[in-house]
Amino acid sequence: MSTLGAYFQLARVGWVLVREGVVEALPSEGLPPGAAMAKSLLGLFARRRASDDRSDRLARAVARLGPSYVKMGQFLATRPDVVGTEFADDLAQLQDRMDFFPVLSAKASVQGSLGRPIEELYSRFDDPIAAASIAQVHPGEVMTPSGPRKVAIKVVRPGVRQRFAHDLQAMYLVAHLQERLMPSARRLRPVEVTRTLEQTTKVEMDLRLEAAALSEIAENTKDDPGFRVPKVDWERTGRDVITMEWIDGIKMSHVEALQAAGHDLNLLADRLIQSFLRHTLRDGFFHADMHPGNLFVDAAGDIVAVDMGIVGRLGKKERRFLAEILYGFITRDYMRVAEVHFEAGYVPAHHDVASFAQAIRAIGEPIHGQPAETISMGKLLTLLFEVTELFDMQTRPELVMLQKTMVVVEGVARILNPRFNMWKASEPVVGEWIRTNLGPQRILVDVRDGLKAAFKLAEAAPEIVAKTEKFSREITAMSENGLRFDAATAEAIGKSEARHGRSGRVALWVIAAALIYIAIYI
Repeated sequence: MSTLGAYFQLARVGWVLVREGVVEALPSEGLPPGAAMAKSLLGLFARRRASDDRSDRLARAVARLGPSYVKMGQFLATRPDVVGTEFADDLAQLQDRMDFFPVLSAKASVQGSLGRPIEELYSRFDDPIAAASIAQVHPGEVMTPSGPRKVAIKVVRPGVRQRFAHDLQAMYLVAHLQERLMPSARRLRPVEVTRTLEQTTKVEMDLRLEAAALSEIAENTKDDPGFRVPKVDWERTGRDVITMEWIDGIKMSHVEALQAAGHDLNLLADRLIQSFLRHTLRDGFFHADMHPGNLFVDAAGDIVAVDMGIVGRLGKKERRFLAEILYGFITRDYMRVAEVHFEAGYVPAHHDVASFAQAIRAIGEPIHGQPAETISMGKLLTLLFEVTELFDMQTRPELVMLQKTMVVVEGVARILNPRFNMWKASEPVVGEWIRTNLGPQRILVDVRDGLKAAFKLAEAAPEIVAKTEKFSREITAMSENGLRFDAATAEAIGKSEARHGRSGRVALWVIAAALIYIAIYI
């Protein structure tokens, strides 16, 4: 799509948000007088039937815009640092329920992806039971040597990749305009956020990667008590389809049904948070979409997590960072919490460590005055990220995703047990990790990792020397002769800049004319 097309797409998005009353429902506090006046004028175009509930307006607008924007909304719900806590909460309530697409289309996608007839793959392929923005799920059955086996068949929505690629251009345009026109937003790196959305959605639309995530989590948790994921049928899995074990269980949000089945709700709450922390700290790989609809309890009392389209990873540094932060708050060692931020490079070195520790104390001290069961680890991390904004901490997408997931998991645990003690439940996992990785054993691990790095560096030394010599020669030549472009390059740069300026001006006039037309005639 051209730049002009992206502007038209952006105009459509803006008009839908205006018509559904989303713009009108935005807070006016802190807006410049001109922006506040424009917001009031745009409110005149909102539908009269628009609900007073902002989340309802947002849900209706996103549904009109289509699957791509549902997915974008769900993604931004994991980034309260970008959209604000209130808006993130509104977006988190978006219902990812779309219309079903025909069974014949689903069968055609499966056959095209696997290269085999449906009849050869499945003994039964039933109508869909759930549909989301990217895929829908069909119950089915396969024949095995031991007899028929029920399976869940997830099929990618036809045309969703093309639609997303088209809508993504407008999203990139908004991100670039933010960085250009709002210097304060550059800290949040909106272009990088959009690029992350593009990458995560592309991964989610390749069901082979979801199958790989299920396989990896299954391998990591094979010895863990009370937690598992569905088994993948790799023979019947491809880019557009994943076939997996059918889960007969009770959703974790159905508390009464869990009680009626005789499950220990307090035990389930503890097991859920401990499983999540094991995946995070021990494995550095976690399910990043653990809402109640994706969590079941089977007849054996095991928690079964489904829908691995969104996952998160933490490196060794990030895991140590998280553990030391939690441990520092528990022991009230705020200076150590501050030092960890500086050591990890999250807070720029020109800031004062003691001042940052003071800000951390403002978060920690109120927590120690509360009963343990009322203290939220997710809330603590949210407050921490709010404070770090004052100290120019760059956005860390992986940490924000972790924080949002922790809030969701903790919320599910409190549904099961309203008096859930987050700190008591997490201590066995966090304590074990700290003793292993921050105690004497840490030295041995660091020495081992250091030796590995040294051997790799030694192997790469000849190549590094050669590249260094080449770079030195190029720098010397540049200092003697200056930086030069050939004529073709210089001409291309000039034409590109001129074309960009003209197209931008034309696009703005076209958008203005389109909005006037819409306002008068639609």
